[in-house]
Amino acid sequence: MKESIVDFANLPWQTPAPGLRFKSSVWHGQKLRLLEFTTEYVELDWCRKGHIGYLLAGELEIDFSGTHRQLQAGQGLFIDEGEDCKHKARAITNLATLILVERA
Repeated sequence: MKESIVDFANLPWQTPAPGLRFKSSVWHGQKLRLLEFTTEYVELDWCRKGHIGYLLAGELEIDFSGTHRQLQAGQGLFIDEGEDCKHKARAITNLATLILVERA
């Protein structure tokens, strides 16, 4: 098979922390995730994973070791993996919805 359709409507939500839930699908070593952040979510540890993403709705702030960047609906992002690119995200609006592509 050369393609795969991800039907997010039929995937279950996973809630790993208050204020964060996601749905995900893995295919050929890549993970596609639909995430929802609320202002209740607090990321305790730095994320060192690489991401390619697109913010569908709301606003996020991403902290890159003290350098804060705002992401608004309609904007995309590329984040390299590793210690030099560690980051934490938080919702600025009540709800922020994001699509991420990552290594599985």
